[in-house]
Amino acid sequence: MQPDSLPLRDIHQTLPPPWWPPAPGWWLLAAILLMLIAVAWWFSERRRRREQAIAALFDAALQRADSPAGQVAAMSDLLRRAARRHDAGADRYTGDVWLQFLDAGLKQPVFAQGAGRLLLEGAFRSDVGAKDVAALRPLARMRYLSWMTAKR
Repeated sequence: MQPDSLPLRDIHQTLPPPWWPPAPGWWLLAAILLMLIAVAWWFSERRRRREQAIAALFDAALQRADSPAGQVAAMSDLLRRAARRHDAGADRYTGDVWLQFLDAGLKQPVFAQGAGRLLLEGAFRSDVGAKDVAALRPLARMRYLSWMTAKR
């Protein structure tokens, strides 16, 4: 060994960077993720409130009706209004064509062959029973909500 040369030593590793506080890029990523979550929640809440308002509109219209025949007329009116969102000329359908239109997209024909047939003449009969209206109400409400909450 020569006296004027430096002795060599092993290379020492530096300490790893600490995990806290994170680098600025991680803060930016966290802020973006929080913003995306907030926007998704806002849209979800907005949709939920809209669906609640539409359901409340249906229920309020039926509560204002003073008789079972009036409730059938209210359901028919609401369904025809909602049908216009689905097909512009749907509110002019009559008879079995109207009931088949209401059944379109359903797994089984509940309007043309079930309790929904009451929509054809129930609003004009004085002997409509509350039991018949009670059977029709969930069907009409389901169809009304499906059309009113569907995206165009």
